Amino acid sequence: MSGEPSAPRRERLTRERVLRAALEVADAEGLAALSMRRVAERLGVETMTLYRYTASKDDLLDGLVETLFLEVEERLSKAPRATDGTAASGGPPVGLPDLRDTLHGIARELYRVAVAHPNVVSLCASRPLTVPLARRPRAVLRVHERLLTLLRAGGLDDATALRVYRAFLSWVLGYIVIDLRAVVDDPDEPDPAFRLGLHRLPARDFPMLRAYGPALAERGGEEQLLAGLDALLTTLGPEAGR
Repeated sequence: MSGEPSAPRRERLTRERVLRAALEVADAEGLAALSMRRVAERLGVETMTLYRYTASKDDLLDGLVETLFLEVEERLSKAPRATDGTAASGGPPVGLPDLRDTLHGIARELYRVAVAHPNVVSLCASRPLTVPLARRPRAVLRVHERLLTLLRAGGLDDATALRVYRAFLSWVLGYIVIDLRAVVDDPDEPDPAFRLGLHRLPARDFPMLRAYGPALAERGGEEQLLAGLDALLTTLGPEAGR
């Protein structure tokens, strides 16, 4: 034996590793920089190797959505109280005394995952629209299933549960996409007005956007997310907002 250390074993490539590497590229460089080649470089493999695990760029984008929703599921599963309308032991649905707080919990975790990966947030709103329901990633479907189960277990009838389900997803996903959108025009510019690019907006044509530009650059955060959700729930019936 030569006594020389052996070369470290390369970690086995899996679809999960490919998607995680793609998420790292998107987080660091933005979606515009994401490509099969960049992911392969990050993993130290040939580009063609990736096609064993993700069939196309579209499949890669859908996989990013899947990865984010897996993070949401992991966070919800670690919550101190059930947030899916089921008993902690995995038993049958049970009544939830405070549906509002549970919906808040799901909204918060969706927002927190989005904040951790702001470059990918737009995909969560756009990609599912291109794929029929039954073909969406299971991680996405599980969050939807969790929400519907919660609403029915919370005592809502079918019609109200569907109204709340649609309204909840529309508000939360829409809020996240708008709240995390890019507003700053030049991050390296020290002057606030030039950093926001307000000089590009003619004052005569866009006086309100010029005035509110600095405020729009600040995130509304979880507080405004939940306040808007409460306002929405109260319009859908007393059962939904209790």
